[in-house]
Amino acid sequence: MSAAQLQQSPQLPGPDRFDALEHWVIVVREPDAEQPWPSFHYRDVLHRRYQRLRNNSADEPLFTDLPNDKASHVALTTVKPGLSAFELLTLARKLVAGRHAYPAPELGIAIVGFAAKESARVAEAMLAATLAADAQMPDFQSNQKDSVRLKKIHLYGVPNKYGFDRTIAENQGNALARYLTALPHNELTPASYRKRIAALAREYGWKSRFFSISQLEKRKAGAFLAVAQGSPQRDGGILRLRYQPAAAPTGAKTLALVGKGICFDTGGINLKPHNYMMGMHEDMEGSAVALGTLTALTRLQVPFPVECWLAICTNHIGPEACNPGDIVTALDGTSIEIVHTDAEGRMVLADTLTLASRNKPALIIDYATLTGACVYALGKAYSGVFSNRTGLLPTLTKAGVDSGERVWPFPMDEDYDKALESKFADIRQCSSDPGVDHILAARFLQRFVKHDCPWIHIDLSAGNNKGGLAHIPTDTTGFGVRFTLNLLLDQKVMG
Repeated sequence: MSAAQLQQSPQLPGPDRFDALEHWVIVVREPDAEQPWPSFHYRDVLHRRYQRLRNNSADEPLFTDLPNDKASHVALTTVKPGLSAFELLTLARKLVAGRHAYPAPELGIAIVGFAAKESARVAEAMLAATLAADAQMPDFQSNQKDSVRLKKIHLYGVPNKYGFDRTIAENQGNALARYLTALPHNELTPASYRKRIAALAREYGWKSRFFSISQLEKRKAGAFLAVAQGSPQRDGGILRLRYQPAAAPTGAKTLALVGKGICFDTGGINLKPHNYMMGMHEDMEGSAVALGTLTALTRLQVPFPVECWLAICTNHIGPEACNPGDIVTALDGTSIEIVHTDAEGRMVLADTLTLASRNKPALIIDYATLTGACVYALGKAYSGVFSNRTGLLPTLTKAGVDSGERVWPFPMDEDYDKALESKFADIRQCSSDPGVDHILAARFLQRFVKHDCPWIHIDLSAGNNKGGLAHIPTDTTGFGVRFTLNLLLDQKVMG
């Protein structure tokens, strides 16, 4: 999944450059009384056409052709400085979509009339949307057309001191997460998923260790095994990957990423109806986001170690599947009363969090398409966040605002635990009553985070959104990679 080559110039393109490319995205600072439309080649004709459009539709970009030999296609809009990241990314997705009606191997992006810092912010959004739209997704249609992949992006109007390596790395991670998540289950079983990850580990130099079903049985990881035992194939397990920087400073803090990797979720004995079972091959998106985040951090060669723990299996129905009312014992010795077999994600994450926290990382972040309750609470444009450090909640919200991958925090008060009290075990897996299952799931998971490690739980209610979200054009969004890099590199949540 290689990104297109980026060529950057602080100057605006001249006539020769405008006429050399078949497709352009032009973003102009919205004019006001003090600063009218700035000067650039083809300004007058584009200004007239844009004003005509604005008289009829105030919110839509202009899609037009230049009066040159190539009839170069142009997507143009004006932008007010200070537009929110989500609004800017959403606008960028609309602008970039025009290119796919007229695919070409090269694209020009011109950022016109902005101050230097704002020009870089606008350009970053346009570049993020361009790369997201060009990312390769699974396609099994027999009548596929030869796609024209983007090879070069020419960026104009942004000082060279502003680079975009991080945007490219984020795109690589997000594209990987989306690609894996979109694969149907017969193309991404636990066994084939591990083979794909093994190839990535060789490419990026990650250390790898797999805890197989047999090894987990010896370790008495009963929470994970309660889910995996329903599968006729014993191909599930917990996979640990580790990125070690070449020259990590002494005492460098370790980040642990944890992902739910249910390659298909039937619901188990509590079988899902048809309309809820469609799309359940995407129930491994949490693991794909964790893997995509590890990929982006590795490409950026961050100076701290990163461990990635993936809980990979399927939730099948069968003669060996667990039943409501079963009592199982987790890796840490906690006895769990199973209430609903379709609340399997918190079960596999419980033992995985226990393993991930044993080495006392400086921060644990887990990702999971965990609860319908979070979707009911937020819809699919936000994801829910939870933490055992209430002081982090404003920082999490800010990272969502700044990155354009928006999140909303939920309470984690101890009195919620009353709904998880069991007459027969240490804890119930979930409540049998409807309500705040997203909060109860977080309270359940927190029990398995050992040594009081700082922990963030992301319930990926925005993992799939019809029509895309922000700069992402596909229903499968890969939500979380961009948010996490902002949290780590801008908010500096690890210090």
